[in-house]
Amino acid sequence: MGWKETAEPVLTRMPSVRQPEGHIPFRRKLGWTLGVLVLYFFLTNVYLYGLPSPNAGTDLFGQFRTILAGGRGTVLQLGIGPIVTASIVLQLLGGANLLGLDTNDPRDQVLYQGLQKFLVLVMICLTGLPMVFAGNYLPASQQVAASLGIGIVGVKWLLFAQIFVGGVLVLFMDEVISKWGVGSGIGLFIVAGVSQQLIGGFFGGDQFFADWFAIVTGAIEVSPLTGEGIQTLLFGPGHLVALFTTVLIFVVVVYAESVRVEIPLSHARVKGARGRFPVKLIYASVLPMILVRALQANIQFLGQILNSQVGLPAWLGVYSSGQPVGGLFYYLAPIYSPNAWLGASQAAWQVALRIGVDLTFMVVGGAIFAVFWVETADMGPEATAKQIQNSGMQIPGFRQNPGVIEKVMERYIPQVTIIGGALVGALAVGANMMGTIGQVSGTGLLLTVSITYKLYEEIAEEQLMEMHPMMRQMFG
Repeated sequence: MGWKETAEPVLTRMPSVRQPEGHIPFRRKLGWTLGVLVLYFFLTNVYLYGLPSPNAGTDLFGQFRTILAGGRGTVLQLGIGPIVTASIVLQLLGGANLLGLDTNDPRDQVLYQGLQKFLVLVMICLTGLPMVFAGNYLPASQQVAASLGIGIVGVKWLLFAQIFVGGVLVLFMDEVISKWGVGSGIGLFIVAGVSQQLIGGFFGGDQFFADWFAIVTGAIEVSPLTGEGIQTLLFGPGHLVALFTTVLIFVVVVYAESVRVEIPLSHARVKGARGRFPVKLIYASVLPMILVRALQANIQFLGQILNSQVGLPAWLGVYSSGQPVGGLFYYLAPIYSPNAWLGASQAAWQVALRIGVDLTFMVVGGAIFAVFWVETADMGPEATAKQIQNSGMQIPGFRQNPGVIEKVMERYIPQVTIIGGALVGALAVGANMMGTIGQVSGTGLLLTVSITYKLYEEIAEEQLMEMHPMMRQMFG
């Protein structure tokens, strides 16, 4: 009796959002998407009951916050972290062929989705419990403990219950958008959080426009002829490097999204009906970057928890103000701002080694997770060939056979996937090192631009299918 037969009674009974029957009008999809987005913003402003103050304790995620799309001290404390971590585990297990699930089989699809939900619940517990009970990351309020008469431990369990509910809500909000809305819930939450921070970076107090107003009016004295003045304009209140990096990310990502290899297609039964299958440079999208950064976040989370509970030897990690400043965990920590390498107190070789590790982690990890993502999302050569075959299309000059189409796709998809994943990883590290407006992480900005671009394409596709119902059959 295999694991599937043993786990099937549990996994098939996991709660899920009902799959829509038939076509959903675009306006209804847009309504569901906007409704979930409003609920997300509302939940990021619902602070945990039982904390002494909203910003009490230490934010374990720190600079990873923009990628994990949560709110510090709110019911969405964990954000999309558990979902992404569960996806990493599933992709690693699937890549090693340890699950034995065929995603084309309806029964195995149900088991896969149930297993994913189960792993998300496990990750919520594994992430939330140490946050509440280990160290002083989410301290319990003495006043609340006294007023409720449940003691500090009772308040801690109350905090965890709220975090658990928030993690489950994010899971189902993502599923609602995936089935009833437009795009991906995970991507939408990242765009919402990063956009909010980016707008605050431009228009918030003591930010880009406020600082330049102070420079123009003389409130901030800058002498551009001196080295100190140039540094102030580039990396200080002038924010010129951050502005340049922000604009450059937008331009490069939009350009990279437009770079593609187009494979010609023709309809087997309708003469004159032609099309093209685009294999984009960023074929796997930038979503695998979430997996890479989430893996780094979990490594840093583990180091902070171990340091606060049992202490770590110097070779493994030296911490100051909750952040690694030496040891293995320092070298595994990603670069997230110019201050991490320009004004670092460590020796030059240590900073260079940290940059090298971060770059290698992102480039290699981006390529690996891009390959996993393409295979699990049915975007590989075999799955793509079946989709083209089922739509009635074929490649001119080749037999109408899935095996033949697959061989043609194998010339492009694997190579483009690896190159695109590595390119996005290198671009994210470069953006982090130069800094961006609003202190948005380079990875977060990269994700936001790419996800917004793909969301625009999906909306255009939805509108096309609304105007031409026959297109729905071609797109499946």
